[in-house]
Amino acid sequence: MRAGASNRNMRCTRLAPVVFLAVFALTAQTTPKRTPAKPPAAGEDWPVWGGKNRDFIVNASGLADSWPAAGPKKVWSRPLGDGYSAVAEEGGVLYTAFHRNSRDVITALDAATGKTLWEYEYENPFTNDYAEAVGPGPYAMPQVVGDRVVTASGTGKIQSLDKKTGKPKWSHDLYNEFHATHLQYGYSCHALPYKDMLIYQAGGQGDGVIAFRQSDGAVVWKALQFTNSHSSPLLINVDGQPQVAVLAAKTVFGFNPGNGALLWSHEHVTNYGLAVSTPVWAPGNLLFVASAYGTGARVLHLHQSGGKTSVDQLWSDAHLELHIGTAIQRDGYVYISRGYNGPVLMTAVELKTGKIMWQERGFAKAQLLWADGKLILADQDGTLALCRATPQKFEVLSKASVLQSIAWTPPTLVGTRLYLRDRKTIAAYDLGKR
Repeated sequence: MRAGASNRNMRCTRLAPVVFLAVFALTAQTTPKRTPAKPPAAGEDWPVWGGKNRDFIVNASGLADSWPAAGPKKVWSRPLGDGYSAVAEEGGVLYTAFHRNSRDVITALDAATGKTLWEYEYENPFTNDYAEAVGPGPYAMPQVVGDRVVTASGTGKIQSLDKKTGKPKWSHDLYNEFHATHLQYGYSCHALPYKDMLIYQAGGQGDGVIAFRQSDGAVVWKALQFTNSHSSPLLINVDGQPQVAVLAAKTVFGFNPGNGALLWSHEHVTNYGLAVSTPVWAPGNLLFVASAYGTGARVLHLHQSGGKTSVDQLWSDAHLELHIGTAIQRDGYVYISRGYNGPVLMTAVELKTGKIMWQERGFAKAQLLWADGKLILADQDGTLALCRATPQKFEVLSKASVLQSIAWTPPTLVGTRLYLRDRKTIAAYDLGKR
């Protein structure tokens, strides 16, 4: 890998013809009057990937300690097209994306009812050798950044839309404009908002990471050479210096978010380049990264002085495979849904040593988030569970089957309202105490 930077600005290019649809709550169809839906309880917004701090830890309270056997109260559900895009939320509006025929659709929904507020769709055919199993995308979550909604398609097309109307503002094509790595299973990286920029990892030669200006999409800088993966960049602070940590196909590395200059690099080779999970930053300057396909997990200790960063590997374990799931860090321990092509085990790992504290069966590969002292678990078979996890034990408080069609999408929690989707349906559940 070699570092380099360029300050050349490039003109934004408008993608192939798009269709803009604004669908407001009052339509031409005649509908009976209904009692207004109760708005969700106020909570911390979920505007970007992983929530406010990109760590899938939610500032929420008032969650129930258990559910009825049938599961938590369903507030609403509705059909939605194919895709794995997670759900963003801001100010009572949800944003997600799905695939319809040969088009990608970015949409805004009323969080109280699930009704469509607007849609923006554009031609974006996408197939691969495992299209039936994996689907056509989209895989990335639309993120709310200022007055925009920004997202990427499975074919590397970047869109910036007005968040109130869905009107397009600018777009880019990472594959055709730059040298981005063509990802066989679909581009799925989430941009990192930083100051007035959106930083995308793309892979390539000299434009492996690209910073676009949020307002107009102009290239602020581009730098680095590497093979991209499906992971998303993470902003960290190393002894007072802002850095961006990236889990790529063959390495994990850090760069300066102001100009893209490489600061450090460490080998982490994942077969087929299928590193998916987002890096985890922990107190004590510990960076946890993990992938599947025989690579497993490792923890790096970073130290910075005078602008130079040293990297020490504390441990690695090829058996700690993390495939598609999120990892939750609490008080020096990380909780993961461990496993790829075999048994899946909920697992607690001590970050400093790699010691496995416990392992428990009972779920398929799962996405996790942490709120109100509890783990919320959503596995790929459609099971939703409420759990307690400490370094000493794992306890399932309640669980229920709520989804069906390959549920790989991480859940979103705002207050006590949980938003879930699979490849056919999106739903809202109330997890609050009754």
